[in-house]
Amino acid sequence: MAASQAAMAQAPAPSPQTVVLRAARMITIVSPAMVTNAAILVRGDRIVAAGPSGSITIPAGARVIDLGDVTLLPGFIDSHVHIIGRTLGDPMADLDVVKDYPSYGAILGVSNAQKTLMAGFTSIRVLGSAGFDDMALRQAIEDGRAVGPRMQAAGHSLGITGGHCDSNGWRPGLLEQGVKEGVANGTDEVRASVRYQVKYGADVIKTCATGGVLSEGDAVGATQYTYEEMKAMVDEARKLERRVAAHAHGAEGIRIATRAGVASIEHGSFLDDEGARMMAQQGTVLVPTLMAGQAVEAFARSGVLKGLRAEKALAAAAALRRGIRTAIANRVPIALGTDAGVIPHGTNAREFGLMVEWGGMSPIAALTAGTMNAANVLGWEKRVGSIEAGKLADIVAVTGDPLQDIRRTEQVTFVMKNGIVYKGPEGR
Repeated sequence: MAASQAAMAQAPAPSPQTVVLRAARMITIVSPAMVTNAAILVRGDRIVAAGPSGSITIPAGARVIDLGDVTLLPGFIDSHVHIIGRTLGDPMADLDVVKDYPSYGAILGVSNAQKTLMAGFTSIRVLGSAGFDDMALRQAIEDGRAVGPRMQAAGHSLGITGGHCDSNGWRPGLLEQGVKEGVANGTDEVRASVRYQVKYGADVIKTCATGGVLSEGDAVGATQYTYEEMKAMVDEARKLERRVAAHAHGAEGIRIATRAGVASIEHGSFLDDEGARMMAQQGTVLVPTLMAGQAVEAFARSGVLKGLRAEKALAAAAALRRGIRTAIANRVPIALGTDAGVIPHGTNAREFGLMVEWGGMSPIAALTAGTMNAANVLGWEKRVGSIEAGKLADIVAVTGDPLQDIRRTEQVTFVMKNGIVYKGPEGR
């Protein structure tokens, strides 16, 4: 037995699998030009080469997957999701925090994550959950026990007492939360809350710089954190090598968060020229979440949202259409984010179409927002976001030509993450 174990220990590790993908078209994002009769050589979890088929030598023993009349693209990236729990419109969505078992949201998250990956989104940034269930799901995916995208997780979102990131609208004494749950007031508490989230695995810090649509009792654009509090948060996060993503609808809140140094503004509904110029100068990225605006507008008109929340939804949705165009006119960098959880998981690719329809972006600009720009927001630009040698083999295929019809991004026929096929020929 000892001899057998020694022989096994000395045996060479199996060679990584080599795969060649062939397709009618490819957009690498490194170049906006379409590559026809394309091929990608993948070894293990990495891209080795990509280009016209004639330029790719197929190694002996390689597995060749011919995908036919499709366009190959880098795996899509959604930089604003809420993967844990119920979605807006679920009859229990408003009561889940007091009626669902604590682990129920995480169980739903497993299904949500799989739907997201099958839609072509191989990386996501989870901006806040009711606890640390997003970290648990991240670990399950990394360990191969659940199927889903590569994840960055934020844990609890940071906000003021009674603000958009607090669990508000309940009677006194119910769901009163503190620093550990992200409800932090003043610079000392803010710093302590950042440290606590990072201690338990936060890759990114999410905060609420203004009010929001779905919270009770606050105006959608009203400022919440002061500049001093926001600056303390950003400084603490930077010391711990983390970035801050700021939910911000109102113009003044956007300016405060940008001046404080956040990496991204989420939503940015009432963005004005002054704020947009400030964002462009500092390289602050806008994640416009247009699908969420469209969704809450529809819920307001159908009566799912009532009263103040309905009023806020209609105002924010109308403003979003102007806000993204203001950002584009002022050359603000834009990354795709959907606020999935407000919209159904697995429908994320509709955001590409809204960027073109509402924002007036070109199809290649929208595709770049959902690949390389989003990778930059996550700090993963050296790993994902484009099809080029050395990057992780995150590759999707869509029917037809998305440069002619951006809605083709909603028709994903093939998904590879880390060199493993999850959807399509020989997929899991």
